[in-house]
Amino acid sequence: MALTKEIINEIIGTQEDFEVPMKLMERLEKDPNELFEEFLKHEDDLSFDWFADYFQEKYADRKDKKQDFTPKQIGKLMNEILGSTASNLDLCAGTGSLTIERWNSNKDAVFVCEEWSSEVMPFLLFNLAIRNMHAIVFFGDSLTRESKGSYSLTPSDRFSIIVKKPIEEKAVETAIMNPPYSLKWSPKTDLIDEMRFKPYRKLAPKAKADYAFVLTALDKLQESGRMAVVLPHGILFRNGAEEVIRRKLLEFGQIEAIVGLPHNLFLNNAIPTVIMVLSKKSDNKNVLFIDASKGFEKGKKQNILRDKDIEHIIDTLHRRNDEERYSHLATFDEIKENDFNLNIPRYVDTFIPEPPVDLKKVIVDLHKVSVEMHENTKELVGMLKELYSDDDDFMEDLERLIKELEDEGKE
Repeated sequence: MALTKEIINEIIGTQEDFEVPMKLMERLEKDPNELFEEFLKHEDDLSFDWFADYFQEKYADRKDKKQDFTPKQIGKLMNEILGSTASNLDLCAGTGSLTIERWNSNKDAVFVCEEWSSEVMPFLLFNLAIRNMHAIVFFGDSLTRESKGSYSLTPSDRFSIIVKKPIEEKAVETAIMNPPYSLKWSPKTDLIDEMRFKPYRKLAPKAKADYAFVLTALDKLQESGRMAVVLPHGILFRNGAEEVIRRKLLEFGQIEAIVGLPHNLFLNNAIPTVIMVLSKKSDNKNVLFIDASKGFEKGKKQNILRDKDIEHIIDTLHRRNDEERYSHLATFDEIKENDFNLNIPRYVDTFIPEPPVDLKKVIVDLHKVSVEMHENTKELVGMLKELYSDDDDFMEDLERLIKELEDEGKE
C-alpha cells in the first residue's frame, strides 16, 4: 500500500504539505541516494506508485487543471493492451503511475515521460530514479512544446543518475497516456503546419485539447508503434474540428479499438471514460467496439476493475470478434454509414428485452383478484350489518350499496 502522507513528509523533512515539492527537488539534487534508502526502509515494493494517493488527495485539481491520477487497475489494463516494448512514452506522466505499470513488465525498456507541472516533476523524477530506470524526461508543455528543460536518467548499480541536459527526441515503440480531459489550450494557428497535426486538417478546438494530446503522442510513435489512451466519451461523437480529426484517423486506419469503461473508476471524477487503442500505421480500417461498462466491483469511494474484467477485455481485443451485448467489430463502411460517429451504443446493443407478456395469465389473474375483492366486500358488508343493525338510516344506505355491488358483479 502507499506510504502515508505523514511518513512521506517526515522522510522528506517537511511539516507543511506545500513545502514538499520544493524540498523533494532539493534533496534529489543534493543527496538522492540517501533519500531513496530512507524510503526503502519504510516500503520496498517498487511495483506501484507510492505517491498516487498522496498526490490525488493533496494536489489534484479536477476543476481547473483537469488532473486525475490513474487507478492501478486501469494502468494494468492498458499495459496488457500494449504488451512488451523496448521504448515507451507517457505524454502526461504525472507522478509516473502508468510508466511504473509499463516498467513492471518491461524492466529493460527506455521510458520517455513528459510533464508540465513544477509541483509534480520532483515526484516523477523520484519515482523513475529510485527504480533505476533508463528514462528521458521532458519538462514543459507537451502541446505547444514550450520547454523548461529536460532530464536524462541513466541506470547505475542501485539508482538512476539524474542529469539535467538537452535531450534528442526519438520515436518510441508504444505510448500510454491519461491526459487531462477537455483541457483548454491556446494553439497558434501555425501549429497546423506541423506534421503531427497537418495530415488531420484541423487543430483540436481551444475548449477541448483531447485530440491534440492524441495526435502529439501518435506523431512520436515508430511506424509500427501502438498506443492506449484514456479519454472522455465526448471524443467519440462531438462535431466540428473533432469530427474532422476523427474521420481522418479512421480513414488512415489508426483507430484499432474503443473500450467503454465502467463509471466512477477515478477517485475524484465520475466522468464516463473510454480507452482508445491506436496504431501509427495500419491497412485495417475495422474498429473493435467493447462495452465493458458493466464489469466492475462497486467500492466505497470508487468502483474497481477486477482481474476477470480485465481478462475479458484483453481476450476480446485479441479475438476481435462479436460478443452479444459486449463487443462488435465494425467495418469502415459501417462506421461511414454512422457519419463517423463512434458512440459505442451505435455498435454494441446492450438492451435486454423484457420477457413477453402472457395475456391469458394476466386475464386469469385479474379475474381471480376481482373475485377475491367481491368476496372480501361481501364479508365486510356482513360485519357492518352486525355492527349497525339498529341504525335504520345506515342500513338503508348499506342496502343501496349492496345492490350496486351486486349489479356490478352481474356485469
